[in-house]
Amino acid sequence: MKLGLSIGYSKAKLDIPVKLVQRAEELGYDSVWSAEAYGSDAVTPLAYLAAVTNRIRLGTGIMQLAARTPANAAMCAGTVDALAGGGRFIAGLGVSGPQIVEGWYGEPWGKPYYRIRDYVAIMRKIFAREQPVTHEGREISLPYKGEGAMGVGKALKSILHMNPHIPIFLATGNEATVKLTAEIADGWVPMGFFPGSMDFYRPWLEEGFRRAGNGKSLKDLEIQASVHVEVNDDVKGALAKLKPEVALYVGGMGHKDKNFHKDIMVRYGFGDAANRIQELYLAHRKEEAEAAVPDEWVDLKSLVGPPARIRERFRAWEDCGADGVTVRSRQPEAIEVMAQAARLNQ
Repeated sequence: MKLGLSIGYSKAKLDIPVKLVQRAEELGYDSVWSAEAYGSDAVTPLAYLAAVTNRIRLGTGIMQLAARTPANAAMCAGTVDALAGGGRFIAGLGVSGPQIVEGWYGEPWGKPYYRIRDYVAIMRKIFAREQPVTHEGREISLPYKGEGAMGVGKALKSILHMNPHIPIFLATGNEATVKLTAEIADGWVPMGFFPGSMDFYRPWLEEGFRRAGNGKSLKDLEIQASVHVEVNDDVKGALAKLKPEVALYVGGMGHKDKNFHKDIMVRYGFGDAANRIQELYLAHRKEEAEAAVPDEWVDLKSLVGPPARIRERFRAWEDCGADGVTVRSRQPEAIEVMAQAARLNQ
């Protein structure tokens, strides 16, 4: 199984763990993934890492659709891919949530399903450079002819001859968008994915492949799951360290009535806990919200404990149906243990 390394997004101070990424590359990791929320962006760190690495693939996990037009996302992807020598960039895309889309970017939430479809179609046309780009979409059209337009927009072709095969991955988790991912994307960054969940998603994926109408199947969709990893002899203590992020995303990352992370927790039978976490978090009782996160939920989505426990539990991830797993950790020991567990360079 391929391993990726997530560097996430920076907190108050920009911090790109260059030595950790370089070590991961030495160990045989396949990819490194950056992120963005409403601080550091997802693309710039990969441009920096392109200069200090040689082989490892560079993925955005994810570029938020509202942050860039599809043309700008294609320009960013094409530029970093060229800087890296070609064939290393993965354009990972996602919609984020309505609070960030409307509150931070000042864009309407609109119809995310159709925005994703238009966005990917436009990026592929830009990568291909077969003709000046035009697109008549439900959410996005080029040239723009909507409100405020002068009516002089011109269809253009990228000056830069980009790699026409830059893969596009989509981070999705609900039925409609998972089907869309299987239909139009090269890869999938699944939300709420862990060993045993493929049976839940498989019918959606199969329907998406059917809609593609070109014989597409699971072998044509690269699935990149992710897992928190923490090497620690104290299992309960390690699980506790991961609870604040669960509480943040389930309790406060999204509107009370529209929170994808909470929905996933409910889907897998942790509805009472999810409701309680959100209730406490929105009441500004964050420590109580963190304490309300069940150990079992954290353990499902993570690999924590002594190295032997991590290696043993990783076997289930190898059989989960994903092609790769992104390690969410900045702990040097975790990077080493996971390389051993995945038997890299053997």
